[in-house]
Amino acid sequence: MLHLAYYQAAVPAFLTVSSDAILGELAKRYSFALDQRQKGAWLQQIAILKEHLTGFTRGVIFFEVGIPRMGKRADVVVVIDSLIFVIEFKVGSNTFDRSAIEQVHDYALDLKNFHQGSHRLPIVPILVATEAANFGIGTPLYAEDQVAAPLCVSSGGIAEVMTKALDQREGHRIDINAWLGSGYQPTPTIIQAAQTLYSTHDVSDIARSDAGAVNLKETSDCIGDLIERSKARHRHAICFVTGVPGAGKTLAGLNVAAIRAEEHKDEHAVFL
Repeated sequence: MLHLAYYQAAVPAFLTVSSDAILGELAKRYSFALDQRQKGAWLQQIAILKEHLTGFTRGVIFFEVGIPRMGKRADVVVVIDSLIFVIEFKVGSNTFDRSAIEQVHDYALDLKNFHQGSHRLPIVPILVATEAANFGIGTPLYAEDQVAAPLCVSSGGIAEVMTKALDQREGHRIDINAWLGSGYQPTPTIIQAAQTLYSTHDVSDIARSDAGAVNLKETSDCIGDLIERSKARHRHAICFVTGVPGAGKTLAGLNVAAIRAEEHKDEHAVFL
């Protein structure tokens, strides 16, 4: 489930609820001491969105959405029609730092790759520098995985960029209940993976996202075949494994080394 969001509501309901009530919901779920800086940031985000989402009569908004794999929280996620918007605020900033752009892009990629309900949906990351000057707002440019390049806007550009994105894309409206109920399955940490593998489980027993453990098993099997062919032909081989962050590249290497060390002791397999 898209769990751990501190607050969620239909956009029309969000626009009518008092800012203090929303702040109370956020504070109730905040596990740290609430300082004035965090409180002020939330209130400013709420005020900005209340002002600039007034023209939107549908959709669902989420505040402080947990990104478990990264141990962080996205400021706001808004689901409207067939699009997912991931919005990150830099309150008081008048610049769009590279680290902030990468941050909101990482959140979008994490949803795409590890939240099952988002695998096939277009995602638009938006970075809002609240004190930035307005400038020309373009339409989203999508990569092959349907994650758009981050769009950088001031507070006043949020509605315009979202409207352009919605006008640009047509598709089936997202079933919000099914989307919420779908699983979030980040790759286990390398320690958790090692414990599972060395407990004599198969790699397919390790919780995975995207295609379950199919890609991981196929990768391990392919490398195993290459090793056997190289041994038979007295050749050397170098294998390059690619994939998005968290796809399981390290886990594939660990799995190959563990299996070869157990079943082919003459090879002296080692994982570094």
